[in-house]
Amino acid sequence: MSLTRIKVIAFDADDTLWHNEHYFQEVEHKFCEMLEEYLPQHTIERELLQTEMKNVSLYGYGIKSFILSMIETAIRISDKTIQVSVVERIIQLGREMLDKPIEKMDSVDEVLRLLKEKYRLVVATKGDLLDQERKLKKSELEHFFHHIEIMSEKGEGDYAKLIKHLDIKPEEFLMIGNSLKSDVLPVLALGGHGFHIPYHITWGHEKVDKIIDHPNFKEFGKLSEIVDHL
Repeated sequence: MSLTRIKVIAFDADDTLWHNEHYFQEVEHKFCEMLEEYLPQHTIERELLQTEMKNVSLYGYGIKSFILSMIETAIRISDKTIQVSVVERIIQLGREMLDKPIEKMDSVDEVLRLLKEKYRLVVATKGDLLDQERKLKKSELEHFFHHIEIMSEKGEGDYAKLIKHLDIKPEEFLMIGNSLKSDVLPVLALGGHGFHIPYHITWGHEKVDKIIDHPNFKEFGKLSEIVDHL
């Protein structure tokens, strides 16, 4: 892997710069417990994921979409008999998620400080605009970044637009993230570079059962390890 031409390094945000997915998992567990009189918990989990995947094209990603999908799933699996108090509890859980503190990844400030000396740094993340802006502000990491791109999707076309906006070539672009599907594969397909830093929890929609053999790809155990390779 030749990294000498890289000019811009883009970072995913959720579960790359800070912890995020475990909050969704905690709320999903509470949601399944509330509805286990209707179906077993593992079945509710499957029904919720199907609803989320169906709704992505309508609502996008993030907590608000998650809340709507939980309410829709509760109505469906209860055959429209769900109590208003349960719907209120789902909304309350969502509000609590929106107010969670930001837990940054270990060494993230130091890694960004070192890389900023040599590269233009960018955030390229999916999610709800207001929520992602809130998390960036709370994280106190904004000052490290030349550009922040909050995307509705992260496919080849979306990255191609970002690379064009940054006025660079694909081979001058490196994407770092926890999702092979969203952060790595589309960038590799364009001729860019991808660093994968797996998170211990992966949302079902982002899971990829694939071994990547590509000269522009590398996997790391934690964020701090990338500095020695750049």
